Order: sequence, then structure tokens, then C-alpha cells
Amino acid sequence: MVHNVLKEVEAEALALATNKTGSEIMQELLGFSPLKPLCRVWATLRSNFRFVACHRCGVHVLQSALLQLPRLLGSPAEKEEEDVEEEEDGKDGPLETLEELVLGLASEVCDDFLFYCGDTHGSFVVRTLLQVLGGTLLESERARHRGSQSPEAQRAPAREGKPSDFEVPETFLNRLQDLSSCFLKDIAVFITDKISSFCLQVALQILHRKLPQFCAQLCSAVIGYLSSRNSSADGSPLLLFLRDQTSSRLLEQVLLVLEPPRLQSLFEDHFQGQLQTLAAHPIANFPLQRLLDAVTTPELLSPVFEELSPALEAVLAQGHPGVVIALVGACRRVGAHQARVLQLLLEAFHCAEPPSRQVACVPLFATLTAYEVYYRLAEEEGAVPAEHQVEMATARALGEVTVLGSLLLQHLLHFSSPGIVLRSLGALTGPQLLTLAQNPAGSHVLDAVLTSPSVTRKQRRRVLKTLKGQYVALACSRHGSRVLDAIWSGAALGARKEIAAELGERNQELIRDPFGHHVARNVALTTFLKRREAWEQQQGAVAKRRRALNSILED
Repeated sequence: MVHNVLKEVEAEALALATNKTGSEIMQELLGFSPLKPLCRVWATLRSNFRFVACHRCGVHVLQSALLQLPRLLGSPAEKEEEDVEEEEDGKDGPLETLEELVLGLASEVCDDFLFYCGDTHGSFVVRTLLQVLGGTLLESERARHRGSQSPEAQRAPAREGKPSDFEVPETFLNRLQDLSSCFLKDIAVFITDKISSFCLQVALQILHRKLPQFCAQLCSAVIGYLSSRNSSADGSPLLLFLRDQTSSRLLEQVLLVLEPPRLQSLFEDHFQGQLQTLAAHPIANFPLQRLLDAVTTPELLSPVFEELSPALEAVLAQGHPGVVIALVGACRRVGAHQARVLQLLLEAFHCAEPPSRQVACVPLFATLTAYEVYYRLAEEEGAVPAEHQVEMATARALGEVTVLGSLLLQHLLHFSSPGIVLRSLGALTGPQLLTLAQNPAGSHVLDAVLTSPSVTRKQRRRVLKTLKGQYVALACSRHGSRVLDAIWSGAALGARKEIAAELGERNQELIRDPFGHHVARNVALTTFLKRREAWEQQQGAVAKRRRALNSILED
């Protein structure tokens, strides 16, 4: 059907591509298109490439066509279609191959590179073309082509990207090198222009994966240009650009793709001595977070930690918790300064002293709230902190869990000694732990409890036993049901019996629930209730297979 429809609309492809409704229909059709119809539509649009690429609707059709390459390039279907449609090609004249069409498109872009990169819509084509030539699709960029977005929405954190690779011919990588040279010719424009800068950011990610030497050249060019500008009053000229919205985004990407020795030099030359100032700045704190995300060596982490750690509470008070979470993440990744950063966090959230307050750290970290604020205490400045009141803590419902608070707890649970956090989790009441498990962000904290190699089985059981009596509520929750599935996967036969028995008491309620019925099926609840012996044999066999698989993986 798609083949026939595209053949019918081929003559009107330009008019359809530049019409809002027609563009959306063509995008859907191209997503299922065989090779030949796609090439014909592409060839039709190519004669008006500049117009289509810079049109708010047409650009998405071009992107959709480019994004079909992983599916069509070199696939067996490509060769079959060449044989099947050979006669049609003879009638209509020779048709360019998909590779030739992509290379032709790249040549046109290369000839007027600045124009396409600087155009609001044309830059989308450049960014998609860079990915296709490099054989790497970035998740964040694939999501963008589905519709126009505001400039703010176009800023996607680089760490969100989940690249997927596919094979491309050598000619594509050669053309990618040509395009990377185009960036070097006008590096100042790509650093300072908001739209053009997005193209350079994507290029750095692709080159880092496929042509690292060219990525290093571009990084050196960016740093060299920024370092050569007029010096700021308080240090390196680079600091001025860290505070600029456009160039700071580019620098974020540069920091993530630099090799460790170059990153160490960059820190020593430009960042050292300025970290607390950067952490307090509304824009510069984001490049600082990327610097922390890129830290992989103790040699870099130690000076960064010594400079930044005394200001953790101040950074949190300024509303920049991302800096703190990034520092904790670096400590987790490198395996250094973990005990010190945990102690500083306890002090920053006012639960270090008296020691009885430490058991309240999980609610405070999860909600990113200081002790007095969370429990609504009115303590005078300078007064001795009051002891923790267990009755007060158990009576209070868990506060709203934040995404960054969840990330903080996940990092801490992967520390080599997560005892303090685990004791605090164990002190939560059943309803409080249920609230955590049902929260979109909080559910990942329990994932960390289940997967962290630092958490022993005994510690894990101590935390999870609080959920007894809450299994049905978990099963009937979108996020809680996922947590319960994860608990079930790692549970021994005895624990599975307890879970199934509790769920079985309200079997009908589970079956009627959109999430609960999936849990009931996963647990084989009907078999448990009607044929207990068969259920136990089945679960025993599953446990035996899991043990065998684990032993193979360990070997």
C-alpha cells in the first residue's frame, strides 16, 4: 500500500511536503516505505532542496527520509527490490542509489554550510545528516524532528542521549570529515550563534564516537578561540563564555567529549579556583555539572572535591542541587571521597548532629529539604539541635520526592558503604515506603536497593520487609507494580509464597486493575490459588534456572 501511495503522490511530493497535513502523512508513509519509493520521493524533493530544507513542514519530511537509512541501507530488501523493479527503472530512467542521494545531499549542504546551519529549520537537516553520515542516531535528536520546539526545549542535556549505531559505507565517514572541516573554517560563528551552535554540538557527539581525532581538533579550536578573547576581571577569558547561554551549552558538550588528560589541563588552566563562583551562577552551574559528569580519575576529582565540598549547603540554598548531585555521582564513579561527601550532605541537610537525626536522612535527601523545614520545627539560630522524635517522623507522610533527590539517593546506595541510607530506609513506615515506591522518581530508589552490589541480601530484606501488607497497593500502581515485579524476580521461594499469599487474598481486585492484572499473571496467581503444588514446582524450576544462569555469569 505504501509503495502504491508514494508512487501516486510522487509528482506532488513538493506540495505535500510543504503542507502541514501533507507533511505529517508523508512522514508516516516514509517510515514504512520500501527503498525505491523513498528514493523517488527524495529525488523529486532534491531539485528544490533549499526551499524544502528551510520550510517548517518540509524539513521534517527530509528528516524522516534520512532516518530511514538504518532500516534500508544495505538491507537484503534493497537488493530484492532492485531486481523486482528493474523494468520500471528502465522506463523512467536510471534512479540514484540511496548512498548517492545521501552523498549528494551532503555535497549541497557542504557548499552552503553556514546558511543551512544558521537557518532555524535547515539546521535540523544538518544535525540529522551528521548522524546518518556517522552511523549514529542520538535519542534526543530523533525525538526533536517530530515537531517544532521552542529554543528552550531544544536544549536537551547531553547525558540524556542514548546513541544507536548502524553500519555505513566508508564514503559517509569521508563526507563527515569534510563537514567537520567546514566547522573549523568558521568556528567563531558556531560558538556564538545559537542555531549554528546546535549543529556543532551534535557533530562533537558523533565525531567522538566515530572519528575521535577530528573531535579533538574541534574541541581544541573551540577552547583556543574562547581562550583568546579578552580576559575577564576575575580570571580566564573562558569564564565569560561559561556564563553565556549559547556558548555555555557548547562548552557543556566539549567537556563531555574531552579525553581525561585534556580535561585535566582545561580544569587547571580555566576552572581551578572558580568552582564555587560557577556553582552559584544561574547559567555557569550547568557547564560545571558537565565537568563533574566527565570526571573519571582521582587526580581530577581530588582538587575539584576539595574546592567545591565546603560550599555544598550554600549551593543547595542557591537552588542548584544539580551541582551537588553531579559531585556525588563523580565520587560514586571514581570510588573516592565517599564517606566525606556523605558526612557533608548530612551536615548540609542538618541531620548530622545529634546522631539520632541521621535516621531521617532518606526523606530529607529525597525531597531536598533541610531537617527543620521538613518537620516544620522552629529552631532559633545557634540553639542546640533537638533530638530526633521517632513518633513525629512516623506520623508524617513522606513528602514529594524530586527527580534530583531520587538521583542523589541512587548514587549513595551505590557507594561502597551505604549503611546510613539503608538504616534510614528501614526506618520508614509501610505507607511511607509505599509512597516512595509509587512515585515516578522514588521508585528508582528501590531499584537501586535491589541492584546495588554494595547492598547485601540481609540489608535488602530488612528494607523490603516493611512492604509486607502493601503488596496489593503496589501491584495496583503504575510505578509500584514495576517495583513489585523487580522484587519478585529476585525473591527466593519462601518470599514468593508470602507475596503470592497476600496478593491472593484480593485476587479479584487485582484482575480488575489495569496494572494489577499484569502482576497477577507474572506471579501465576491463579495457579497459586488453585494448584499450589504445581505452582511450587514451577517456581522451584524457575529458581533453579536462575541459579544456573548466575553461576555461568559469575564464571
